[in-house]
This record gives sequence, structure tokens and C-alpha cells, in this order.
Amino acid sequence: MQSACEQKQNTFAEDVLEGLSANPKFLSSKYFYDDEGSRLFQEIMKLPEYYLTRSETEIFSKQTAKIFDAFEAGKDKFDLIELGAGDGTKTSILIDYFLRQKADFRYVPIDISSEALNFLTERFFKQFPELDIKTECGDYFKTLETFSAESDRKKIILFLGSNIGNFSEANALRFFSDLRKVMNVRDLIFVGCDLHKNPKTILNAYDDSQGVTAKFNLNLLKRINRELGADFNIEEFSHYASYHPLERAARSFLISQKKQTVTIKSLDAEFHFKKWEPIYMEVSQKYGERMIEKLANNSGFEVSENFFDENKFYLNSLWKTA
Repeated sequence: MQSACEQKQNTFAEDVLEGLSANPKFLSSKYFYDDEGSRLFQEIMKLPEYYLTRSETEIFSKQTAKIFDAFEAGKDKFDLIELGAGDGTKTSILIDYFLRQKADFRYVPIDISSEALNFLTERFFKQFPELDIKTECGDYFKTLETFSAESDRKKIILFLGSNIGNFSEANALRFFSDLRKVMNVRDLIFVGCDLHKNPKTILNAYDDSQGVTAKFNLNLLKRINRELGADFNIEEFSHYASYHPLERAARSFLISQKKQTVTIKSLDAEFHFKKWEPIYMEVSQKYGERMIEKLANNSGFEVSENFFDENKFYLNSLWKTA
């Protein structure tokens, strides 16, 4: 029987094979976050151009009491469930306030990465020794389905960091529709959404002047080299970002600087690149209020309340089940 680590490695290899065999070529952004990728993303979040983290943190910091009231967090026992918790910095603002208000809740971070969960758990045990925390490693939907079946406690689900932006419109609808199926009537979901704004502001966030975002994207090629035995020459690929204001989508690519062939030993395969051929890396969809309301309604939810940062760059939207 394969270990979870071996299964994860096989999935990575299969996804790389699928992406580099496609036309146009692509790689899944979910593999950005190895140890080095996570470190680089921490750098990105501190960049002056990267407004997203600052905007959501501002909402959590300045509107904590309003969020607490909107969650009705002081009434009943509940599970505060976070999908893809990351380093937990923003969530810790809510947890600190909730604990001080004597709310009766359990924090449940769910992630596919056991390493990320271990880091988060260690940090929160030190920061909040009184916190009831239960980590869950695995698929969001299967875990939530188990929670719905085993407990009648209210669930408040956090899906932060504009992770919704990494889905196409069709995939976002499918994701939230599937999520609705494993939620009960009283449950809530709190979604972080990056709003449409000056296209230059958006583009600069994905093509920073210090080149950290480029390193972040190129690091995935380094990971493929290391874990799958590939021979990507990183210097022969460059990062390219674009923003399409009609589609309201920022996209990232890695561009082959010359005609070349890359071999991946673990796949026993060669992949041929033309000069200037792109690898599609990531989409980051931007939203308007009507788009968010439509997505909520079409997937079985109603918008209960919206929380904006001062610049109206970003929105955290609270949905209840319809």
C-alpha cells in the first residue's frame, strides 16, 4: 500500500505529464507551495505592489466586532473551519477576538498539506494555548461531509486570500455548488474576493518590480527538477504576467526563451518547446459585487453581508445557505 506521501508524489507527476503534454502547455498553481514556494509567497505578501493581503488584513483588523456579530458567534457552539489555512495570520485576528469574547468554538483548518497544518498547529498552540483546534488533512468536501454527518454544530467556513480567483467561472460555480451539498441550513461561508480596479494596480501585483513573483513561478520548474528528475534550465524561461480588463482576469505564464527539449526522468518523457512558447501557470479572477452575488445565488447561497477595505480594493462576502 502506498503512503500518503507516495500518492501525493504520483499525483504531482501525473498532473505535470498532463499539463506539459497539452496544447497549450500548463502547470497547476496548486503545486507552487513547496517550502521554497511558501517562503517566496511570504515575501510577495510584503511587497508594496501586493495589496491583496494588506486589504484583507485591514478588513479583519478594523471590522472584527462586525464580523463577530455577523457570524452570530456569541450565540451557539460552532466550528470555525478554514479551507487552505496557509500561515493563519489573518485568521489569528478573528480567533484572538473570538476567544476574548468567550465564544464557544473549535478551529478546524483543512489542507492537503500535512506540513502546512503542522506549522499552523505549532504556531497556534503557542499563541492560543486555550484554543480547541482539530486539524484535518485531505479533501475539503469529504472532510466537510464527515463533519455534517457527525455533528449538528453550526459550521462557519472560511475561504480566504482570494483563492476563489484561481478558479474559472465554471469551476467556481462547481466548487461552491459542491460545497453547498455538504453544508447544513444554519452554516455560513466567508469568502475573500479581489475586486476589479485600476488594471495597472492589478498587473503590478503580479509583476512586481523586485522580481519576486517571477522567482515564485520559476520555482515550480525547480521543484519538477528536484522531485521528478527534470532538466529545466531555469534561465531559459521568463515570467510574463497580463491583465485583461474585459475578462477581469490576471494570468501568469512562463515563456521559453528558445527552442528546447526538456527531459523528465520519472515520467520517461521528453517535452519540446518552441521559441517563445508559453506555459500557462495561473489565473487570478477579479470580481464585482454583482458577479459575487450571482455566483452565490447560482450555487445555492444568499449574500448576507459584505465587508470592504477602505480603498474598496477587496471584499469579504458572508454567504448563508438559501
